[in-house]
Amino acid sequence: MSGSLSGLPTQQRFHPHIHPLLDRNTPPSMSTQPLLQRTANKRIALPVRVEPKVFFANERTFLAWLHFTVILGGLAVGLLNFGDKVGKISAGMFSLVAMMIMIYALVTYYWRANAIRKRGSGPYDDRLGPTVLCIFLLAAVIINFWLRFTEDEGI
Repeated sequence: MSGSLSGLPTQQRFHPHIHPLLDRNTPPSMSTQPLLQRTANKRIALPVRVEPKVFFANERTFLAWLHFTVILGGLAVGLLNFGDKVGKISAGMFSLVAMMIMIYALVTYYWRANAIRKRGSGPYDDRLGPTVLCIFLLAAVIINFWLRFTEDEGI
């Protein structure tokens, strides 16, 4: 019997309708192995994709802080132009607080942008900065009221 596969076991005989590479009993060759294989107990470091909305959220927060400083600066300019001696002192305090907030917003923006660019996993929030800035703003308002009420009593 020429061309007969009778000498081979039944599982390894070539069937005319089954391709030999698709036979489960044949050892895998280079072309049938998957390109990416999982290795046991080995972690593969893949780059993490940072979505653009993260960068835009950082910029949006920065612009919100600047919006607040523009409003506070406008209040200071109004007090400076149309106020008396107490108004000018209050305008200086509000201007100082507005500049502190601008500097804080800029430093925080660059810090967060750098952490996002380096794909840092840490928290991006700052609990101390806004608290300190609010304390300074509250102190400026209290001093403004104190100066205004003590000046009126002196007249």
